[in-house]
Amino acid sequence: MQTIALDVHAHLIPARDGRLDGFAGVSWDAGTEKLTVDGHGIGLKNLFRPEALTLWMADNAVAHAWISAPPPVYRPELGPDETRRWSEALNAGLQAIAAAHADRLSALFHLPVEHPAVAVEIARDRIARGHSRFAMPAGGAGVMLSDPVFAPLWQVLDEASAFLFLHPGESCDARLDPFYLANLLGNPTETAIASAHLVFGGILERHPRLTVCLAHAGGTTAALAGRFERGYATDRPGLDQGLEPPRRTLRRLCVDCIAHDRAGLALAAEVFGADRILFGSDWPFPMGLPKPHEQMAGIEPGFRRAIFCDNAGTVLGEG
Repeated sequence: MQTIALDVHAHLIPARDGRLDGFAGVSWDAGTEKLTVDGHGIGLKNLFRPEALTLWMADNAVAHAWISAPPPVYRPELGPDETRRWSEALNAGLQAIAAAHADRLSALFHLPVEHPAVAVEIARDRIARGHSRFAMPAGGAGVMLSDPVFAPLWQVLDEASAFLFLHPGESCDARLDPFYLANLLGNPTETAIASAHLVFGGILERHPRLTVCLAHAGGTTAALAGRFERGYATDRPGLDQGLEPPRRTLRRLCVDCIAHDRAGLALAAEVFGADRILFGSDWPFPMGLPKPHEQMAGIEPGFRRAIFCDNAGTVLGEG
């Protein structure tokens, strides 16, 4: 079994050690291992079990994983002060888990996208402590990553040559309520909206030392690359012609490999670059790659080896 050097997309929630107790709207039942957040029960027990993740890694020859908080604990409705406390609890818990499994796990510290000033505080604090890897929701209702209010965050992350993993949160469109569309369609769309703001807002071009990785093979971004380029080429309203063409900017991004489709992954490689596709599992969610070697068996061997073994070293200096 070919070793997978790094999984950039694995989720855990640090609920077992009591760090999340005492927050309004949050309760943890240790007997049933069920976390309830703002009225929603989180029943996927492996989210609370680091040992289950490391066992899965051993079974699937995954050498190392970067862990981040999943969407059920993003809590976008919180105000700034409570968001700060909640994010600090999540991050302290993720750090403790990573420290207990230092040879296998590292933390991507959570940045709350709804409150950019709080995100800057967290980023500065973690960077001062020697950490430069973060995860952040891709956006949400009324949140635009091109908004000038995010400029201090991009500057801080760029100066630290940081890694930022962008993961979609919940969709706010009621049309996506049926048929699991909030996940099947909403998540990829949220990611594409984030990428469009990063591209057309000039964020990636102005901050070349920042490495941004999009979840789920970039969502629908790759499918829209030609349309982005055409809009730029025909000088559509609101597009800054002083920026480099979108297709060139898109190659500044990297994405994980969770496309669930050979053609989709090939398109992602064409748009972002075959060397910019990183392995991600989305563990422990069923919409991810719980059986990576089986699920990616149809990928051309050289490309699969690049994703499993080589690209983490090329893009991130990890191997």
